[in-house]
Amino acid sequence: MLGERPGAPGVPAPCRSLLLLQCLLLLRAPAGLLGDQTRRVSLEVIPGPTDPSQNLLHIRAVGANSTIHYIWSSLGPPAVLFVATDTPHSVLSVHWSCLLSPEPEGSLAILPAESVRFSSALLFPRLFEFDSTNSSEVKDGSPGKPYPPYLLADFSWDDVNNTLDPAMLSATFRGHPSKDPSGTFSNGSLAFKVHAFSGSGRSDHIPRLLHTADTSQLELVLSGAVPQGNHSLFVLEVATPALDSECPQLKEQEFIDDEYCPSVFQLDQLLWRSPPEGFLQWRPVAFSQKQPTWKKALPCRVSPPGPTLATLLPQSATVRAFFGPSINFCAFNLTFGDSTGPAYEDQYYLSWSAVLGIGIPPMDSFSPLVLGIMVVVLGLPALLLVGGGLGLLLLRHRRYSEYEPIN
Repeated sequence: MLGERPGAPGVPAPCRSLLLLQCLLLLRAPAGLLGDQTRRVSLEVIPGPTDPSQNLLHIRAVGANSTIHYIWSSLGPPAVLFVATDTPHSVLSVHWSCLLSPEPEGSLAILPAESVRFSSALLFPRLFEFDSTNSSEVKDGSPGKPYPPYLLADFSWDDVNNTLDPAMLSATFRGHPSKDPSGTFSNGSLAFKVHAFSGSGRSDHIPRLLHTADTSQLELVLSGAVPQGNHSLFVLEVATPALDSECPQLKEQEFIDDEYCPSVFQLDQLLWRSPPEGFLQWRPVAFSQKQPTWKKALPCRVSPPGPTLATLLPQSATVRAFFGPSINFCAFNLTFGDSTGPAYEDQYYLSWSAVLGIGIPPMDSFSPLVLGIMVVVLGLPALLLVGGGLGLLLLRHRRYSEYEPIN
């Protein structure tokens, strides 16, 4: 029909606008209206038989019909196992003497074994440092001139009991090289700060990452270590078991606005399987001061995960104990900073945060400002159309009422 506007058949344009507004309001609805979940969370340090640096931290998050286990360890390189079960009664079993032996297979398990529905791990083998002052090397795609890497399996780690806070559901693994002849870490440390959650919310500190009861947060902090170059870039190596011989997918999620992370319109995600059964989620930014501000933000670049030989990685006793000796791995690198702008040596500080979890990753919605703009942009034309239509009807009614036939 001439004059008919394109769109959904049978739905007038003003109604379509109002329907869209309702959808936007649903996107902004609190998580509790969409089935928010809470869990009973506990943190327990499982002490080693002799050495307090042999840390094993068990986070147990119990729901109505499931349990999520996070097992952090410093046996070898820092590592975390994350396991989801379909029962609220699953437990962690550890056989210490076997776990510390050359063949730890089977010494760490989640029982009952048939309740396990998903499991994977992350381990952090090396921290690389590059001199980025030579612009020609940086342009070639390399972070710069490499220095000898820090092997995190050779670090000495403090007793995690000293930082355990059951009320705040947090703990910190803090370490430094066992051998440090140059004194690089004499006043410095590398820390993995772990935080669990009993419900949904958002971190108090930028980049204000979302979390749920199915997640835990990791914050990497390098502090006080003397850099080996004038403008050092640090690169963290991360490895994960290849599930079904496949590497997890790396995806970028973009937003049209972000009220909590201004100027950063991207979220990077590592997704295990499809639909995702596990994820690692972070903003592509790091910070070079203890009180983070966007002026001191550093870019964080990630390389695509790719297969790597297990023989090229230092052994993690907990990962090998759970998955066995013949597992394949995928690895990727996180690069903090670039050759220009803020750098680690500004305050001898670097921090980066990520959320590790089970299931579908939490996603941001539209901010109130953008939602308000959309309401005005979409709602005003609808109101004008409705008002104009009513005006025409009144005018036509008045014209017909004033007509007097001539005999």
